[in-house]
This record gives sequence, structure tokens and C-alpha cells, in this order.
Amino acid sequence: MRTELISEPGDPARPNEDFAALALPASGQGGALVVLDGVTPPPGDDGCLHSVPWFCARLGGALTELSVSRQDLSLPEALSRAILHTADAHATTCDLSHPRTPQATVVLARWSEAAVEYLVLSDSVLLAEAPDGAVSALLDDRLARIPRASLATDAIADTTVRNKEGGFFTAAADPSVAARAVTGELPRSAVRTLVALTDGATRWTEKFRQGDWTDLFTFVRKEGAAALVERVRVLESADREERIFLGRSKTHDDATVAYVEP
Repeated sequence: MRTELISEPGDPARPNEDFAALALPASGQGGALVVLDGVTPPPGDDGCLHSVPWFCARLGGALTELSVSRQDLSLPEALSRAILHTADAHATTCDLSHPRTPQATVVLARWSEAAVEYLVLSDSVLLAEAPDGAVSALLDDRLARIPRASLATDAIADTTVRNKEGGFFTAAADPSVAARAVTGELPRSAVRTLVALTDGATRWTEKFRQGDWTDLFTFVRKEGAAALVERVRVLESADREERIFLGRSKTHDDATVAYVEP
């Protein structure tokens, strides 16, 4: 099995709000991949005493454990339980009904000898390569379909569309959101490689137009996960002056890439 995992903060002076884990059961059969992208809140009160990294560490840890130890649970069920477990950890100290309560995007994949299950919630991405080299992008594109005028800034979506019908959904404190995720199952024989990326890494395709999803996958396979993040950083730096002039989102974002040949 070949695996690569890199997670780099956008700003070395700030904590990385991404989470990534690869779990290989002691049985030696199957495994699971978890990638979260914590949502950076705007300045001001979010009703919570805890940071986004605190939230992602607990949600990601619970989700990793459940996806491996509870094979009887579907991936939405595992996510629902992980959200509930995390909410219970701070329900008595924090206002979990606040629209800016800590939250994250989710990519989850679990494989066995028979199948590869997947779950995607919000704008992180899972790429699946078939034995013939064809690459499929497994996406939750609801955020991309929202008109930019409905969003508060280029980086922070307005509370009128976040976790709302007709908008898009993230994992926060409501376990029922797990049912909103994009899910599916592929035959194990149809999947040779998986690549999970947070939107700090998918900028290579989505913001800088360096190539399509197949090109991005090929770059990671040939050059490596770290090389993709390094290339994104170069592109971000070159784009910095225009980004500031136009008042767009932060120059650098946390970037995570996980490559697995299960």
C-alpha cells in the first residue's frame, strides 16, 4: 500500500484547522480515510469557548474510530454519531445553536475487500481512480452552486445559506446533517487509488485553473502530495497583490492532501 499525507497551515503563526487520518485495522483488511477542513469563523462571538482545531480533532478522532471499529454502521451513521459525541463534549459550556459554532467539511472513505464507501460534505474533494486510469471527482457541489451575491465574503458564507435548505451543509452540532452528505459505494475492483483534498489544495484546479481533476490527480501521483501544496503556495503568492486589491479571501489557506492506494 502506498500512502502520502500532508497537512500544512496557511499561516505558520496560526494553528492548522484541517484534520486528516488514515486508519488500517489490525485485521489487515480494509481501512478508512478521514479529512476535515475546519471553517474559519469571522472575528466576533461564535458562542463557543473552544477553537476550530479543538473541534476538528474531536470530530475527526471520533469519526476515525467509528469508521473502523463499527463496520456495521453506514458512513452517515458514523458521522451522525461522531457529531453527537463531539457536541456532548461541549454542550454544557457552549451555545451550540449559534450559527458560527465550530464546524467542518468532511471527506470519509472506507474500503473492504468488496467495496469502497464514500461520504463528502461541503467543498472538500475525493478523487477515485479506476484501474484503467479514469478519474472520478466525488463532490458535494452545493456551495459552488450558490450565487456569490448570497455569500458574505469570498471565504465566509452567510448564515442565511449555511446549513439551510437551498444552501449548503457542514458538520457542526446537529447530527441530522449527516443525512445531507453525498454518499455512494463503488466495487473494490473499480478503485485503484483515492485522493482526498481540502479546498486549500483544490485551489490548483478551482481557483488557479492549472488543470482539471484528472490533471490534479496525475500531478499528485507523479510529483507527490507535498509538491502539490508547494505549487499552490507559489500560485497564491503570485496572486497576492490582485487578491488584496479585489478584497478576496486570504492569500494562503490550510491545505491537506491524502493519497492512498488501498
